[in-house]
Amino acid sequence: MDRRAFLLAASTATLAAPRLGHGQAARPLRFVPQANLTSLDPIWTTANVTRNHGFMVYDTLYGMDAQFRPQPQMASGHAVSDDRLTITITLRDGLKWHDGEAVRAADCVASIGRWMKRNPSGQQLERALEEVSATDDRTVRFRLKKPFPLLFHALASPVNPVAFMMPERIARTDPFQQIRETIGSGPFRFVPREFNSGSLVVYERNPDYVPNPTGTSSFTAGPKRANLERVEWHIIVDASTAAGALQTGEIDWYEQPPPEIQQMLRRNRNVALDAIDPLPLSGILRFNHLHAPFNDKRVRQAFLPAINQADFMQAIVGTDASLYDAQAGIFTPGTPLANDEGLAPLRGPRSIDAARAALRDAGYANQPMRLIGPTDILAPAAMTQVCADLLRRLGVNADIAITDWGTVVQRRASREPIERGGWSMLLTSFSSTDFMDPAGHFPLRGNGLNSWPGWPTIPRLEELRDAWFDAPDLAAQQSLAREMQRVAMDEVPFIPVGAYRSVTAHRRNLADRVPGFAIFWNLRRT
Repeated sequence: MDRRAFLLAASTATLAAPRLGHGQAARPLRFVPQANLTSLDPIWTTANVTRNHGFMVYDTLYGMDAQFRPQPQMASGHAVSDDRLTITITLRDGLKWHDGEAVRAADCVASIGRWMKRNPSGQQLERALEEVSATDDRTVRFRLKKPFPLLFHALASPVNPVAFMMPERIARTDPFQQIRETIGSGPFRFVPREFNSGSLVVYERNPDYVPNPTGTSSFTAGPKRANLERVEWHIIVDASTAAGALQTGEIDWYEQPPPEIQQMLRRNRNVALDAIDPLPLSGILRFNHLHAPFNDKRVRQAFLPAINQADFMQAIVGTDASLYDAQAGIFTPGTPLANDEGLAPLRGPRSIDAARAALRDAGYANQPMRLIGPTDILAPAAMTQVCADLLRRLGVNADIAITDWGTVVQRRASREPIERGGWSMLLTSFSSTDFMDPAGHFPLRGNGLNSWPGWPTIPRLEELRDAWFDAPDLAAQQSLAREMQRVAMDEVPFIPVGAYRSVTAHRRNLADRVPGFAIFWNLRRT
């Protein structure tokens, strides 16, 4: 038996094994996620698979509707003082943690404090904050040094890390250390006794969850109804194995099938394929600014003439031009802040020779550069292979270190030089909401060691970002966004390598899927 047949047989046997105690009527929904769930802490990491896990388990004070407007979620409402310096949020009645304890305002205060240390909007909020406190068990009060108009937007934002609420004892964990217990108040409960990283993640419906009684369900806002008794995430790395299981009905949902698999699945009348998010995801080439050679912006700039966005995007979604944008800048295409300022170096004829000449002019002297990337998550793996080929054509001294995604997530946090296990370059993608504006745009930060891995120090970007938060209207925000893109294309904290629409595949008997990412509330079988 060859390896693929063995994996399919093993996977099918595992999926078909009986689950004692759950009954025939409670058949679990079986899902193949985009990557292995290596971290259970959605504040510690920006990995989208952990964000998706977070929305299963945790809830937020405010949700974001499909028009990107914040709506009360765990909150019943709020009051704002006339001078806009005091905001009081009241919690809904009857909220409980998965361990049965009541949700208290003190839990939320501790959760907000931890989140503010890691989220870009939270960091900005913390600078404007005098104090956040619990005035009683149901009331959270923000006292500000100056008005912060985007407070509710920040608390509702689905940008990593999301402002998930946790019990105080867990939220007191150092934000730069991973939590050791997964207790939320969301529509599903994590089942730790069945968790096996690299194989299986299990969630069960939270019987104590009370959906928000107001509004309509829209993205992460409104009622979240858990129609499924049990959800199982099966980690199946081999795409053919996952596709075979989907076609036979052994799994119900395959989050990110690669292009060649999509073509096969389209021929199966029991399988539906659609865009998981109506807006595109953005791909980037990220440089480590702490160490040579990419601590010199001339070396970073030298790569621009060689970047062909179409090459990177077609590796992810194939040649269907409707599924990718090869003219992308630093903001999500199709959103209000997207613009073409400073993008000339990425447009026009592409030239390896011009990039080689620019590297020579920058003084590049064959210093080693290490590209890290995964094998087991579609978009970063595909883009990494394109970049590896580009490095070979440029003739640079490149070390290509390919591992699993979990190792990449751990490794990219290292600030060591490459001779001590560090890295020089990586490629990854971000959800559409992450790059809509400067508030949650991690790679656009220029705050040195406090920024996302790569750690660029670009004071002008930080000045423009501060001004964006205080901008009086959209026109002012758009003007600042154009200037931010001009600076970014000069300083090159990263290179945009295109945008793409991620295609997801599921059995046709799944209904009411919430678009945006892998969301399981309101999902049901017909």
